[in-house]
Amino acid sequence: MTAAPDDATRQAFEQAHQAAETAARQSYGKLVAFLAARTGDVALAEDALSEAFASALLEWPAKGVPGNPPAWLLTVARRRMIDALRHQRLGDGVAQELAWLLPEQAEALGLLALMLHAQARRAARRTAGGDYVPLSEQDPQLWDGEMMAEAEALLHHASELAALGRYQIEAAVQSAHAARRATGRTDWPAIEQLYGALLALTGSPVVAINRAISGAHTRGAAAGLAALEGLSGETRLADYQPFWAARAELFARAGEAQASAQAFERCIGLERDPAVRRFLQRRLADVQGQ
Repeated sequence: MTAAPDDATRQAFEQAHQAAETAARQSYGKLVAFLAARTGDVALAEDALSEAFASALLEWPAKGVPGNPPAWLLTVARRRMIDALRHQRLGDGVAQELAWLLPEQAEALGLLALMLHAQARRAARRTAGGDYVPLSEQDPQLWDGEMMAEAEALLHHASELAALGRYQIEAAVQSAHAARRATGRTDWPAIEQLYGALLALTGSPVVAINRAISGAHTRGAAAGLAALEGLSGETRLADYQPFWAARAELFARAGEAQASAQAFERCIGLERDPAVRRFLQRRLADVQGQ
């Protein structure tokens, strides 16, 4: 008689299914468009993507949901298409062309570069015990250098098309973070400048938060807090966990332990990921112990 799955197993399956459903709802059409861009075979692209989703539902419960599910699905589906083309005896030339499964549109290339950069850091986002590791504390040697190199090539190609847009700037931010793998340091001035350009393009308060964080690294915690204070009237940020996490960290860096603790308590209440919540609770304990 088969034993019933324990709570942890059920939770892993639920998280995997929820992530797959979200990816399907938000990214399915975009992924099919990428996959079909070279061959024009939408049916083949949909079949490959369906197989990728099936693989996700097998692998994610056991290995964990990747940091960027659409990028994971795109990578797996592209491999399925290459295998299918070779199996159909269409030749390695067509399969190789598909491997390099890309539209001559700068923003499409930028989006794929962004997704690959995010996926490349997957192995560093959790410890062996499943604890969350923020980007600033990740071991860059655990990042996938080959995947990052592919992202850099895509971003460079996008820049040659002279049609700058949001996804390319976002990918350039990730590229600046990725440079730490080679240099050992993060280029915060470049990141702040890129977020400034992105803010001018989008006017997004989420981008403004990231610009404030990068500004704190270049000009101090007080500058970052001042930038965040300018966003305090944004009703859209009232329940946005990263806003409160940013406030909490910058208050802590500024030596304002009480304000930091209050912000940490707020963002803990908004966080749904158990591993991230544990990380925030440890940070709260650190602040309260100051």
